[in-house]
Amino acid sequence: MFMSKGFRRQGGFTLVELVIFIVIVSVGIAGILLVMNTVVASSADPMVRKQALALADSILEEILQKDYADPDGTSGETTRTTFDDVDDYNGKTNSTFTDLPASLASYLITIVVDAPAPLNGVTVKRVRVTVSRGAESITLTGYRGNY
Repeated sequence: MFMSKGFRRQGGFTLVELVIFIVIVSVGIAGILLVMNTVVASSADPMVRKQALALADSILEEILQKDYADPDGTSGETTRTTFDDVDDYNGKTNSTFTDLPASLASYLITIVVDAPAPLNGVTVKRVRVTVSRGAESITLTGYRGNY
């Protein structure tokens, strides 16, 4: 049997094409793994921020539930259980909050209660609670009026 003049070409990839494909896929996978490594390394940051926010919120809520002025006329209460007005919290830090869980011991708490000032015609005291850990810092502000 005699074959015709036209050769029938077989389909497939050459060795050069396969090597180029492997190099391109390898570079792509390396890039994806690098991005995943960065994301995983910083995934704890949102947790720190959420814990700081929750802690600041609970402390601010506790303070704002206290009276505007000292109800018994005795100032200078020394323990958290005896605090009866917002001014008692002014300048307090971590040492005041001894009942916090051990997992929150690394957070730094700072409280500032400003002197009474008018705000939209109402005299209020501004309360700022700052909770920080490392580079993360959350400050919540609330106002306690005399009503």
